[in-house]
Amino acid sequence: MRRLGAVVCMTLLASAGMARPPGFVDAERMKGAAAEPGNWFATGRDQEGTYYSPLTRINSKNVGKLGFAWQYDLGTYRGQEATPIVVDGVMYTSGTWGYVYAVDAATGKEIWRYDPQATHLAARHPCCDLVNRGVAVWKGRVYVASVDGRLHALDAATGRKVWDADTIIDHAMPYSSTGAPQIAGSVVVIGNGGSDMGRGGVRGYVSAYDLATGAFKWRTFTVPPVPGHAYESPEIAAADRTWDSPRDPEYKLGGTAWDGFAYDPALDLVYFGTGNAAPYDPRQVGPSNLDELYTASILAVHADSGRLAWHYQTTPHDHWDFDSVQKLVMADMVIDGQPRQTLMQACKNGFFYILDRKSGELLSAASYTYVNWASGVDPKTGKPILTGQGDWFKKPSNVYPSWAGGHTWNPMSYSLATHLVYIPVLDVPNIWVDMARNGGAVKYIDGFFTANGIMPDDSYDPNDLRSLFGPLPDVKSMAATRKEKLVRELIRAWDPVARKTVWEHETSSGIRGYDGGVTSTAGNLVFQGRGNGELWVYAADSGKVLKTVPTGSHIMAAPTTYTVKGEQFVAVQAGYGGAAITVGTIPPSSAASKYQNVNRIIAFKLGGPAVPAPAPRALAPLEKPPEQTATNESIRVGEVKFVQECSRCHVLGASVTPDLRNLSPGLHAMFKDIVLRGAVAPTGMESFDDVLTEHDVENIHAYLIDQAWKAYK
Repeated sequence: MRRLGAVVCMTLLASAGMARPPGFVDAERMKGAAAEPGNWFATGRDQEGTYYSPLTRINSKNVGKLGFAWQYDLGTYRGQEATPIVVDGVMYTSGTWGYVYAVDAATGKEIWRYDPQATHLAARHPCCDLVNRGVAVWKGRVYVASVDGRLHALDAATGRKVWDADTIIDHAMPYSSTGAPQIAGSVVVIGNGGSDMGRGGVRGYVSAYDLATGAFKWRTFTVPPVPGHAYESPEIAAADRTWDSPRDPEYKLGGTAWDGFAYDPALDLVYFGTGNAAPYDPRQVGPSNLDELYTASILAVHADSGRLAWHYQTTPHDHWDFDSVQKLVMADMVIDGQPRQTLMQACKNGFFYILDRKSGELLSAASYTYVNWASGVDPKTGKPILTGQGDWFKKPSNVYPSWAGGHTWNPMSYSLATHLVYIPVLDVPNIWVDMARNGGAVKYIDGFFTANGIMPDDSYDPNDLRSLFGPLPDVKSMAATRKEKLVRELIRAWDPVARKTVWEHETSSGIRGYDGGVTSTAGNLVFQGRGNGELWVYAADSGKVLKTVPTGSHIMAAPTTYTVKGEQFVAVQAGYGGAAITVGTIPPSSAASKYQNVNRIIAFKLGGPAVPAPAPRALAPLEKPPEQTATNESIRVGEVKFVQECSRCHVLGASVTPDLRNLSPGLHAMFKDIVLRGAVAPTGMESFDDVLTEHDVENIHAYLIDQAWKAYK
């Protein structure tokens, strides 16, 4: 009765217009999100994850007056991928390492800031920078997963930690957490990453914890255990029949759920996608062409038990890194003349899927970007129809889309006004290379196993790469297969029912710009930030460009929009990083190449002035390197080791990580202690003594000194 009385009391307070406790979101408020357009209750705003706002105060007629409102310094210089949540005038969001911030949504004034005290040892484990994709806010608490895999529950009013839980089953394995938690009934659900990491990846799973106490409730594994170990469920036993056996126990099979959760309270089902198989080359697991469940799949599990309700595999026998963890959007729509409760995803593999969210039945699948590895999806079997162009086992093959996907983590938006989906599309290939067999010096890369996916952008030169990776296709032969440029990014308005593009704009060409996620509104607007530092605004119905706002900050995240005291704001987190650091230096088109990569929240409003840009990026003068004492052979071997073990985070040029060609004399003197003994571990560079010997480090250092002298001269 006391519990019921508290619920009744809270309902009466809300109906009387009295103030709720900070961060109070419950099932009724979430269900009625459309009736509270001024709030943004979840990372995708509503229960359906649409990234759509009913607000109209800023609209296609007045958005030309959009300008600066306020900014908030996040205190970091890495990638920003979260979309802030706004509840009753307070903004809650997360950033690097899993920091959490609460600020006044009208002014940007800090209310509190939470440091998760994430262990620096976790910095090596994420495939793609120390990013975090958001928080969950529920009944006065804020939930976040820090990069070391701990789930934190915070008091929304003060930022005080209420509880935390370690979600990682084995810290000796390269697990990490970068995704947003999902509220599902009485539990909070979180996954993790690591399918790409180490020599054999990790074993994927999701875990659920009691919202109030943090007590562990259930865990659902996505792939079978090491041969000889017990199965956790009949579904895992069934999955094991789709993998070769016996198999090397070093390979943990992957299938991690690192982003893209959803929850349907009416069905009490939690939905999530799974990552790639580990390793990328399935021949190392076994000779058969089996499906390898439940990797590259969309799963529905019961929120009260974690037991599997249904699954749909988007890419059986995945060997292209085609994760299915992109954001899932729920919608009720008419498909082939029948009303259906649907689940939509613009999958990494290039196909847009619509599934029945109760049964998992495939309702439609159509390519939303250029795809050459498959010609379509068989509507009867649900499996892709292979073309053979994705076969990279015999020789390097140029595959569309790339390992980055036709669409990756950057959120798409589904407008309840236009019924279009606005997708940040990657029309980007990569050359898949079997490094173990192609004749180059590099046989393994941390994060790619024994394969490599090379993006042939404007800087691509196969001759420069031949010694490392063997013979590769040239630009001329690849360009002959396309009318368009090899590498493009677009924003594409997609009709999910008609399965066609309605309008589109190219956002970058020739080289990836790492453009942002998308938000749409009932004001006939679509917002997207770009890597060049501009916020672009389009007419949702026609695609007409209505406004561009220069900011000076690289924008990858999707914006949020909300009101405080009747005034509408648009806000976005800005900062270059994420997967971008794994493929090269900062693109010359990026705002981070011109300005300091200050991580900040930027808010916009009508009538505001120009957005203040960060200070210009000043290149540090090159230090004179130490004298080179190593042999040419040591330098050559050092280059190979650097590519294998260091290139996932470090490139020789401007990036979010230090340019190792420009070390101070003190850092040169400490080089061995840094790499093998973790001398600067609190900055994120922990020890590599488990994979590198002293001789390896000496060779890597020799290679870096060689590169430093070339740059210095």
